[in-house]
Amino acid sequence: MRLPATAASRTTATLLRSSAAPLRTTTKAFSTTALRWAPAGEVDEELSAKLESELQFEGELKEAEQVPASVKDFLDNSPFKLQDTPGKEDVVLTRQFGNETITVSFSISDLSNFEPDMYNEDSALGDEELPGNESAAEAEEAGAEGEEPETPIPCRLNVVVEKGSGKGCLNIEAIAQDGQIMVENFYYFSDPKIAHSADATAAHAANDVYPGPPFGSLDEDLQMLMERYLEERGVNQALAIFVPDYMDVKEQREYQAWLKDVKSFIDE
Repeated sequence: MRLPATAASRTTATLLRSSAAPLRTTTKAFSTTALRWAPAGEVDEELSAKLESELQFEGELKEAEQVPASVKDFLDNSPFKLQDTPGKEDVVLTRQFGNETITVSFSISDLSNFEPDMYNEDSALGDEELPGNESAAEAEEAGAEGEEPETPIPCRLNVVVEKGSGKGCLNIEAIAQDGQIMVENFYYFSDPKIAHSADATAAHAANDVYPGPPFGSLDEDLQMLMERYLEERGVNQALAIFVPDYMDVKEQREYQAWLKDVKSFIDE
């Protein structure tokens, strides 16, 4: 006899619930058991040991290496005051020059972002064939002069010159590399906050300001005078030598701190 539609629906639903119920119970029991008996991280101990090994190596390296003379001399004799916050990538130098406040900032992120090929157009030609079917690599090996020196890392500098409230500022973007300061841009902002801040609002405000012509397109005498203007304020060769050396020191220190923090977290 055919059941009414309603009765058939109830019967079907009951059968479905009955068949599904054991599955729910089994799944719940399985997940609870899996979580309860899951072993602790099997790699933790090995990872912790490796981190400890790295820490010991870095510690021995630090003991063997002395702080570069350029760093010590600059910190001892420069009018700039160093602001270096542990755990932060940016380093700030500040000084007074008459009624001006000079701020120079740079970041160790330049070390990790550095790509030598971008600054060495000839690197891609290194393996080209030379006369006599001798490759450049083979010629370099054959030479008794050894390897070519590494490309110096270009360190970006953000220089801000201020003359008190309401007088705006000059913002100079430059590169410290191989003991030289190379100016890239020379801006004027009526609001110094634009030069100091890296947030989206400041970046948008900077984009709305006329930046002036590219520094390299200025009259050569004007370029030279602007460079001398910076030299008088301490943005000079001594600074160009100090910055990359200090970046190496700070990067090693931050790496050691990072290793300690990661190991401490793993061991807890």
